[in-house]
Amino acid sequence: MDIRFQCNGPSRWKADVMVVLFCKGERLPDIAPCVDAAAPWLAIAPALRDARGVRDELTMLHGHPELDIPRVLAVGLGPRENVDVNAVRKALGAALRRCRAAGLESVLIPEPMLATLPGGRERLVEEAVYASLLGLYRFRSLKKPDPEENKDPEWLAVGFEGDFVPDGGQAAARRGERAAQAVALARTLANTPANLLSPADLADKARTLAAERGLACTVLEEEDLREQGMNCLLAVGQGSARPPRLVVLEHAPAGHEQEKPLILVGKGITFDSGGISLKPAANMHAMKCDMTGAAIVLSVLAAVAEEQTPRRIIGIMTCADNMPDGRATRPGDVVTAANGDSVEIQNTDAEGRLALCDALAYAQKQWTPAAIVDIATLTGACAVALGSEVAGLFCDDDALRERLQASATLGGEALWPLPLWKGYKENLKSEVADIYHVGPREGGAIHAALFLQHFIQDGVRWAHLDIAGVDWASKAGPLTVVGGTAFGARTLLELARGGV
Repeated sequence: MDIRFQCNGPSRWKADVMVVLFCKGERLPDIAPCVDAAAPWLAIAPALRDARGVRDELTMLHGHPELDIPRVLAVGLGPRENVDVNAVRKALGAALRRCRAAGLESVLIPEPMLATLPGGRERLVEEAVYASLLGLYRFRSLKKPDPEENKDPEWLAVGFEGDFVPDGGQAAARRGERAAQAVALARTLANTPANLLSPADLADKARTLAAERGLACTVLEEEDLREQGMNCLLAVGQGSARPPRLVVLEHAPAGHEQEKPLILVGKGITFDSGGISLKPAANMHAMKCDMTGAAIVLSVLAAVAEEQTPRRIIGIMTCADNMPDGRATRPGDVVTAANGDSVEIQNTDAEGRLALCDALAYAQKQWTPAAIVDIATLTGACAVALGSEVAGLFCDDDALRERLQASATLGGEALWPLPLWKGYKENLKSEVADIYHVGPREGGAIHAALFLQHFIQDGVRWAHLDIAGVDWASKAGPLTVVGGTAFGARTLLELARGGV
């Protein structure tokens, strides 16, 4: 959907429908002068009494079809005291779906109306565009076209009152557009079946995007991984006919080439069967999403390259299949990680931390990072602890933790700090190797984070995001469909934009 801008006041606005948000108890034509000016017929619309401003209420009001604004979609927000930016996002996501269901080709959102809501004018323009695009997301590439299915609206306009579009308003809209594109890209990759997205395919996708966006891209294949001592990542992929890859992307605009980079590391298990420690069959199909962390890293790097974010950012994607066959890693095997430590593997279904630990060690060998943040669908224990709306955040650096939480809040996501409890390190002591890669079932998410922390050198700022439980939606919402959510993409994009 194309993003456009209309100015010169509401009397000059044109679209098939104007989307208007209002609160419970308010009279729709009175919420902003621009609403009455753009659609003066609204005050006498017979269906006006049906629009009460109740949360999640959508009421389509019709004027004469030849008018510049022949329809108004009234979207209820509920009581004004409960309205926040998240409520606005959800309302607009639902509104754009309603417009698509009605077969409308063009939609207008009045900026002066947004200014009456909490959050700030430019911020709400950004979020309006973001939510509108994300609400329309669908994964349809593998289905035959359905002639009965309505297409997305052709364009969305933001209407301004002045004679020109303010620079801040246009920039805000474009930020929202790029954020939505990043989330959509990560969702599409996560929703792609594993037979169509191998580690090599994911690496090829990264190469293509890197060439398009001006990113440096390096792909380490099997022999390269052996040379780097990445035996943990190799162990994860050795049971698959599709060998692993490590992908490195770099965004370093002019003047920032030598600065310490922010390094983002994503788990990219393109399918996780559990290996020899085979998963139950129920819901195993969702394990195509086990590469969501890597998809997010790729989408964030593509976004910062497109908008030329003025800082150096490196993305690392650990790509592998975790499959059982005669060559697969066995419980009890010992391998040597990229930092030289021996690792005793107790459960091959805890493969994500094996892939990540080599990438973390590699990152610190190659660069002096400003900070490292890894993101992974890592532990069922985190999903049990926090459910399907909140991701786990592990970080001992107060400033980095606060910055991540602020970035998540800005992007409409939620992170909850969990402890890196030092006493549990004893549970990772192995009799035959330097470290076990899993601990007891109790505190499983903490043990996984402590294992990763083992590979972080003293003085290096690091955070771990466990997005298991929030990466997959089992039912649709205003901004999500059933399938991959790409939770974390907006958080890391805002982190990259705002610094650490």
